[in-house]
Amino acid sequence: MKQFITLSLTLACFAALGAAQQVTYNYDQTADFSKYRTYRWVEIKDSPHPDDLIDKQIKAAIDSQLALKGLSKVEGDKGDLYVGYQVGVDKEKQINSYNSGGAGWGYGARWGGGMSTATTSTISIGQLVIDMYDPALKQIVWRGLGSKEIDPTAKPEKRTKNLNNGVAKMLKNYPPKKKS
Repeated sequence: MKQFITLSLTLACFAALGAAQQVTYNYDQTADFSKYRTYRWVEIKDSPHPDDLIDKQIKAAIDSQLALKGLSKVEGDKGDLYVGYQVGVDKEKQINSYNSGGAGWGYGARWGGGMSTATTSTISIGQLVIDMYDPALKQIVWRGLGSKEIDPTAKPEKRTKNLNNGVAKMLKNYPPKKKS
């Protein structure tokens, strides 16, 4: 049950991706990305997956962006690329502090009877990783990672919109530009 809640929270979080999303990518610089025209979905072994509804939403967002990049989805073992994804949630401590009273603002020493107050809270950061494998070479050729603070109150429509925007941002640099 804990895993189900974590995975549901993961998509709630990742679906809340927006402009503040952190995105990185990496790729095999020797790979010929011009030869990849088709792809098929694969499951990444031992990676946690969300429920069927969330899985469908993530795949639809990725399918849409890959189609814009000129890739066609195929069934069976015939894809030029194998595409899989992973989701996860990390917990981070957030420290909120403020100064009440005292003489002076800014950094450095304070004079007077001011009091500093600090509170901590735990925030959840959702992550989505997209991996692309070349089945002929049997190796990964591209990986994208997006992460964002969870917004558990986002409505389903907002989640879908933000998920689509987040995946678009993640795949913005796919395929990698050829170096001259």
